[in-house]
Amino acid sequence: MSLVQAWAAPAAGKPLQPFEYDAGPLGSEQVDIQVEHCGICHSDLSVINNDWFNTVYPVVPGHEIVGKVIAKGDAVRGLSLGQRVGIGWNVESCLSCRSCVAGHQHLCAKAQATILGHHGGFANRVRSHWGWAIPIPEGVAPASVGPLLCGGITVFAPLVEMHVSPTHRAGVVGIGGLGHMALKFLRAWGCEVTAFTSTPAKFAEAKQMGAHNAISSKDSKALATAKGTLDFLIVTVNVPMDWDALMQTLRPEGRLHISGAVLEPIPIKSLDLIIGQRQVSGSPTGSPEVIATMLDYVARHQIAPQVEHFPLAKVNEALAHLRDGKARYRVVLDM
Repeated sequence: MSLVQAWAAPAAGKPLQPFEYDAGPLGSEQVDIQVEHCGICHSDLSVINNDWFNTVYPVVPGHEIVGKVIAKGDAVRGLSLGQRVGIGWNVESCLSCRSCVAGHQHLCAKAQATILGHHGGFANRVRSHWGWAIPIPEGVAPASVGPLLCGGITVFAPLVEMHVSPTHRAGVVGIGGLGHMALKFLRAWGCEVTAFTSTPAKFAEAKQMGAHNAISSKDSKALATAKGTLDFLIVTVNVPMDWDALMQTLRPEGRLHISGAVLEPIPIKSLDLIIGQRQVSGSPTGSPEVIATMLDYVARHQIAPQVEHFPLAKVNEALAHLRDGKARYRVVLDM
């Protein structure tokens, strides 16, 4: 097969430039995907900049990939040529460790990330193990589904894994790339939803996307009005917050769940956990089964992220748009 045509960062923080590579022979359990659309995630920026100190250059970013199967190994199961699939944060896992056998393949210690030591979806083709190429259901728009495969599953998986009930009162901190999808998921789930945002101008939009209530996350008096009201509060931001105030919004047995990569330590008082038997948790993306469940869910409820589109040739402009905080609320590259 011909060389893969892609866009790659040659070094930390450098603009992406055209790049081609030979993917080598196709493995018996692998598929090649012709990329149609690929979302841009903040994790792509982190990898381009080597923020996590594990980037291998040149790096082809892109891990919210939608495309069609154009080649498959002889041991591939459940996929056919021409079938449209999605690929998220991982392209492979060992399938034999306890996490994989238990159906938690995303927690596999040997899982292969799509853009760490592997070239991602800012390209005409990408390669994956068949188990991580998730079929896209009918009724889901290919041009907008990409952001669900990383950002979306990051906020959907906790609803499943943490047993959020349709009768729960739930809150979302941060109405951005992750948070706006969390609002839509929770509203369709049946929850009473409260949005917490540092931008009051987003109140009306948050309510359009599913929030019943909206509160300023920077207003201590407003936060106090939510004291003891929430069963589940998901934090989607990556910046320090008034953690004491957020803990106080929880009811007895309430849960504060972290989905945003807050890089500073999060101070939690032990008595806030002990009194009221509250919990603090976190999670990454999700297993292939939960990703497939999410896609069925969005097809049933006609949920889609709010996206802006750029052609692949303008990938550096698209990255700058995201980096400058201008995205509303996810960016998708069209091939």
